[in-house]
This record gives sequence, C-alpha cells and structure tokens, in this order.
Amino acid sequence: MALRIVANRPDTAILRLPWHTPLQEWDEEWVVPFPRGLSRHVVRIIRLGARTYAVKETQEPIAFHEYGMLRDLARLDLPAVQPQAVVTGRVDHQGAALPAALVTEHLRFSLPYRSLFSHGVTANSVPSLIDALVVLLVRLHLAGFYWGDVSLSNVLFRRNAGEFAAYLVDAETGELHGSVSDRMREHDVTLGTENVFAELLDLQASGQVSGSLDPHEVITLLRDRYAVLWGELTESEEFPLEEMWHIEQRIERLNELGFDVDELDIVTDYDGDRVRIQPRVVELGHHARELQALTGMSVEDNQARRLLNDLASYTATHDLGREDRHLVANRWLTEVFEPIVAMVPAEARGKLEPAELFHEILVHRWYLSEQAGHEVDILETARDYVDRFLPHKPDEAITPVIPD
Repeated sequence: MALRIVANRPDTAILRLPWHTPLQEWDEEWVVPFPRGLSRHVVRIIRLGARTYAVKETQEPIAFHEYGMLRDLARLDLPAVQPQAVVTGRVDHQGAALPAALVTEHLRFSLPYRSLFSHGVTANSVPSLIDALVVLLVRLHLAGFYWGDVSLSNVLFRRNAGEFAAYLVDAETGELHGSVSDRMREHDVTLGTENVFAELLDLQASGQVSGSLDPHEVITLLRDRYAVLWGELTESEEFPLEEMWHIEQRIERLNELGFDVDELDIVTDYDGDRVRIQPRVVELGHHARELQALTGMSVEDNQARRLLNDLASYTATHDLGREDRHLVANRWLTEVFEPIVAMVPAEARGKLEPAELFHEILVHRWYLSEQAGHEVDILETARDYVDRFLPHKPDEAITPVIPD
C-alpha cells in the first residue's frame, strides 16, 4: 500500500517522519517531551526544524472528517488548532497496516488543562477556565458548529492577561450546520457539564489541584454563564421609542464582553411607539482588532485590552491626546513595549508570550507602586520582574530549534 499524504499546507519535512513505525514507538529524535492532554488516541508532539506539530493516530474516515472540520473552523476564523495533513496507507516493517494519522500545528504557548495545574494554576482559576470554555462553545454555536464532545480534555488553553482563552483541539465529532438548534445546544451544554464534572473529580483524586474545589458549583457555573452570554449575544430587547440610548448601551455591553456587533436588527411596532433590537452577527475580538489596527500586533482580546489601557495611560501622561493615534501607538511600541520585550534573555523567551509578559509586569508595577507610595517607572518595573520573577516561571512554549 502506498503512503498518501493530503495536506493543505505542504511541508516536505513531514515525509521524513517514521510513518512505518507505530506512533507510540517514535523516539526523542522526533518527539518533544511536552505536556499532552488526555486522549482516546495515541498523540505525540513532534518537531520538524523550526515547526512543531501534533500527530494523532486514528481511523482514516475520522481523520479526514476532523481534517475537514478543522479547515472549516479555520475558514470561519474560530479558535481551533490548524490542520496540516492526513497521512494514510501506513504499514509497518512486516507489512501490517497502521492507523491513519492527523497532523495539526502545535499552538504555541498553549497547555492542556491538566498541565496548567502543574504550572501554578490553583482552584481559584477554575472559574476562568470555565469562562474560556463557555466563550469558545458560544462562538462555535453562533457559527453553526455542533461540537458533540465538549470537555476540558478537548481544549487547549492560552493565558490571556490573567484569564484564559480556549482553543478547540478535537473536532472528530463536530458537525457544521446553517445554525445550531436549541436542542443541539442543550445537548452540548449538558454533555459539557457531565464531562467537566468527571474531569474535575479525577483532578481532585490525583491531588493535582491546589485549593478548595467543588465540582457541583463549577458545572452550575458553566451552565449559568453559557445562558447569560448566549442571551446577551442573541436575545432581543424592547424599549420605548424615546429611549434609543438602549441601542448604544447594548453595543457597549457587548464591546465590554469583547464582542463587536456586525449587524443589528432594529424593528419598530405598528404604531412606532416601541423599538425591538436584536444582534444578528457578533464577533469576538473587539479589543484585539483595535490593537492590531494601531500596532500590527496580534494577541488575545483581554491582552489587547490591557495593552490599550496602557497605551491610553501613556497618551495621557505625555499629553498626546491631540496627536494621531497610530503615531502615538508607534511611539509607545518603540519606547515602552519593545524595550521591555528586549529585556527577556533568550533562555526565558519560552516562558510567557510578550503580551502576557507585559500584563504580568503591569500587575507587578501596581504592587511596587503601592509599596513605594508613588508610581514606579514601567521600565524599572520590567527590569525587576525579569530579574526576580521571570526565571522561576515554567516554560509554556516549545522553543524552535535554530539551525547552526
């Protein structure tokens, strides 16, 4: 049987991988010793030059289905791992058939939920993980994606200015529809609560969670926060014609949640006395898009909010309010952000991505300023943080190999 590779982003280095060997037998020549989440399948993180991939063995129809689903999610700009290839026609040295393999790009600075708890996360952060999972699920449902296997194990988490952002990592049960029915949404939410409950019990039993954790409270939180966010993003609102400020208020609330309103349905009643509004198209990334337009940086939305707040503070401190925002943003980048990032030694660059590092330094400045009784300079704060605290942070990224 001939080896066949179907790839949407051809990387010829994939051909060099030992496809004739079962994945669980791949050695350190290819496999990166990096945390992996729980999976029904054999999964390995592998490095090819400067690129890092996740390889999962599965059945051929499932591999192609998931590959297609992940490509659809990428086309819709939804948070999921990026598909790279499907490999079929694998046989071992004796000619026995081996499973097909799905290859996806490894998401930098991401960790499975279990690994987060060995990287300093405590029970106090569980609500933030649930919030991230809820935002991901709501975004998928808004796009017409029925997940069918909602769980913490099927998600990778990235830090997001003290919170988390969730990325779908397993789409083998997913289905894309024109819209997701209430019954399908309810099934996803119910399945999610059952899976999360079991996962948290397992975490507790393993002794990995530091602090008090009540799985019953957590799954109630999941269901409640899903209902609140879904309602805010989709439900209609009615008010008297003279209270049109409700429209701006609704948009501001959605912006505060990080969503932009791309389309709003506004209808008046027969007499024109009352108005009903309903968001029709909403998209997460309000702050991220604003920051990218100003600086070209692509970061998570909460991180963007923090950076924009610091940019606003910089603008006020230097009395630049009348200047062009793009010019001010460029000055902030060159005088504040980039010098701070440059302070990080090469061996510590895999610990935090730059936007998350900047957030941590802003938090550190608050503590230093409180102790000093005055505002401490941001560059002075950064030097203190990089020297005293950053070296003790665990690595959360696979550092690419730089050729000699």
